Amino acid sequence: MQASITIDVEHDCPPFLNTYRGITDGLPRLLAVLADNRVRATFFSTGDVARRYPDAVKRIVDDGHELGCHGDTHARFSTLDEKGARRELQDASESLRKFSDVRSFRAPNLDLPEVHLPLLAEYGYTLDSSWGRHKCGSYFIKPDVRFGIRRIPASISPLPMRAPSPIRRAVLALLEAPIVLFFHPWEFVDMSRTGIRLDCRIRTGEPALDLLEATIADLRRRSATLVPMRELQT
Repeated sequence: MQASITIDVEHDCPPFLNTYRGITDGLPRLLAVLADNRVRATFFSTGDVARRYPDAVKRIVDDGHELGCHGDTHARFSTLDEKGARRELQDASESLRKFSDVRSFRAPNLDLPEVHLPLLAEYGYTLDSSWGRHKCGSYFIKPDVRFGIRRIPASISPLPMRAPSPIRRAVLALLEAPIVLFFHPWEFVDMSRTGIRLDCRIRTGEPALDLLEATIADLRRRSATLVPMRELQT
């Protein structure tokens, strides 16, 4: 069984906040946990973060993680016409490929209309994780290939991975390979006192770091091999 830990690198809890505490405070702690547990992850970064925090993106790559694209400004692709989608892909690709050979993509909010899929191939992307099993009405949908792009869904939303351990483990036990979990750097900052939705605030900061470490251990107890998304066999 293979599994991937993936991180959507963006400003804090869009569209509710415009801060970057996840990058300045959460990301270093997250990278330390991954290093301590010998996990190579996939970080889907916006072009915006790459331009604002180049040292942070450089550290992601230097630590041996895969760098992927999460759009440029975190605009929802369902709100964009072809010209707007091209601009997001062009600007993000230009910014991110200064750091690494970026070939994996995840749209903000897991929202990529099929009409934009051919653009990913045009801009050199070979893997897409812009859909979620939890959004498709079935946790058992399989990866597929469209327009020459491998499409591998995220397995579950981040919130259940911050649930109490019995619930979190029960959910993990139901997930089929390849397991793709996704998180955000801002989850690893204490958001409990911010005026955002409860599901974005609950068990953030230190509890989220502890639960991520526990989740990694649980996956390994299932004999899962943790790899970046580009190394998933489908």
